[in-house]
Amino acid sequence: MTDLQLDTDVPPRNTWFKSSASGATGCVEVNFTGGCVLVRDSKDPGGAVLVFDHHEWWAFILGTRRGEFDLREDRQ
Repeated sequence: MTDLQLDTDVPPRNTWFKSSASGATGCVEVNFTGGCVLVRDSKDPGGAVLVFDHHEWWAFILGTRRGEFDLREDRQ
């Protein structure tokens, strides 16, 4: 029987990552678990959690990179 070694670069399940763009008024955390991505407000960890599958998450990421969610002067 061989000894198992843990890969320290792989985060444990149920690990929440805080957005690098989080500020004093808006803090978002994500958790990549199973076949989905969980999103929550870091100031309310016991509150609501949004659940996305990987396709939905990547559509969101691509949309943010393309500026699809940027506020425009005519929308404010």
